[in-house]
Amino acid sequence: MPQLVGALTSGGVRTALDLFSGTSRVGHALKREGVRVHANDCNAYAHTLARCYVAADARRWRVPAARLIAELAVLPGEPGWFTDTYCVRSRYLKPDNGARVEAIRNRIAVLALEPELEAIALTSLVEAADRVDSTVGVQMAYLKQWAARAQNPLRLRLPELLDGDGSASCLDAVEAAGRFEADVVYLDPPYNQHSYLGNYHVWETLVRWDAPEVYGIACKRIDVRERGSAFNRRGLIADALAAVLGRVCARRIVVSFNDEGYLELPLLRELLATRGEVSEVSVDHPRYIGHRLGVYNPQGEKVGTPGPARNREHLFVVECAGALSAR
Repeated sequence: MPQLVGALTSGGVRTALDLFSGTSRVGHALKREGVRVHANDCNAYAHTLARCYVAADARRWRVPAARLIAELAVLPGEPGWFTDTYCVRSRYLKPDNGARVEAIRNRIAVLALEPELEAIALTSLVEAADRVDSTVGVQMAYLKQWAARAQNPLRLRLPELLDGDGSASCLDAVEAAGRFEADVVYLDPPYNQHSYLGNYHVWETLVRWDAPEVYGIACKRIDVRERGSAFNRRGLIADALAAVLGRVCARRIVVSFNDEGYLELPLLRELLATRGEVSEVSVDHPRYIGHRLGVYNPQGEKVGTPGPARNREHLFVVECAGALSAR
């Protein structure tokens, strides 16, 4: 992270656009450095995290958020659709914790909170549930036996809010790239077959609170099948990235990518070179935790052989021609 933040902030950067904001870790780190950030992501859970960690000004919201979270934290459990789906039909959370999640989320839904305060409350709830879930970090499957942390009671915490303004949107990356200008634009797009919506579908449902139709043993939202991204398709990813790059308006573009991605690195370098001078660093990195657990079939039997235990993360920095590039 320090190396990434350094690449994003060097040279007097004052504004940043994060087009695939995800958990908002990068946007949050940039805001801490005094950069005014706009965070964008097309998934509702990511937009909520961005509203909390990037858009919300702690000077305005810290006190009312702490008061609200204290009130929500004492609500008794209220089992219903969410508990049945994610604690009985599937087993992401213990039923007692799931019932408390459900009660808290129902209460948030009826309070008609201002958007930033609602985002802070939802972020607190999502993170509390994440600390007591029974997965390996993504929600494509749950563990056959309860994880030790799943036995702990759900506890809400006030998220780490920062002073200062920011903003957030929930748009397609191409649309957001054409709408917002910044000194630096950060791109960390999906890079292989794994959809972030599929990886975090429980949190998407928790934020949307829409009781969607679900499928499979993991009870994924039906729109995981319907809301596909071109970045998750080998034959479409190059054109998708080119479309985003063609709309970006910034002095600098920083791209994070992985050598396991569908886009071959020589082609990625070629695409980036159309925008300016490209420099690159790469770092050896352990693969995700699921790799260490092995490969299993739907019956829970270990099958196949996992690939290499490590991969390389690549960071590309593009110094664009001119103060701000033309669309």
